[in-house]
Amino acid sequence: MKTLLLFLGALVFAPVLNAQQQAPCKQSPEFRQFDFWVGEWEVRNPKGEKVGDSSIQLIIDDCVISENYTGVRGYTGKSFNIYNAPLKKWQQFWVDSQGGVLEFSGAYSDGKLEYTAVSIDTLGKPLHHRMAFFDMPDKTVRQLWEQSTDGGKQWATVFDGTYVKKK
Repeated sequence: MKTLLLFLGALVFAPVLNAQQQAPCKQSPEFRQFDFWVGEWEVRNPKGEKVGDSSIQLIIDDCVISENYTGVRGYTGKSFNIYNAPLKKWQQFWVDSQGGVLEFSGAYSDGKLEYTAVSIDTLGKPLHHRMAFFDMPDKTVRQLWEQSTDGGKQWATVFDGTYVKKK
């Protein structure tokens, strides 16, 4: 009788447990923190000039935020962003048409996602990166990317862009 009850319980609860295991990204609110960036965007510089277009989509059962960026001068890039639940961190893997590769990690807090990374420059020296995505009140997204060649004492802006939703 006890075996029969265990078997029946497994039949009842298995679909619920299986659904949660199959859709962890739809169950956990951390995976939704960066959804403010999802959409079709025109990207503008601080002067308001168009610098590119970006298509940001949820893929792979809403677990990954995929970016496809095309600049007005032919530069292109792609990123994959995901919340790494075991590490409790966001991660981004970026590649571009100039052979660039960057791996960022970071966290979401107070309406912004902040990433950091360290790469090696062409002289073999460490290059520190910090990048933030701000969920702006006017429904735009601001991306600010900065680099430091002195271990983080001074920072220079690499990219300051505002993502404006396409109509």
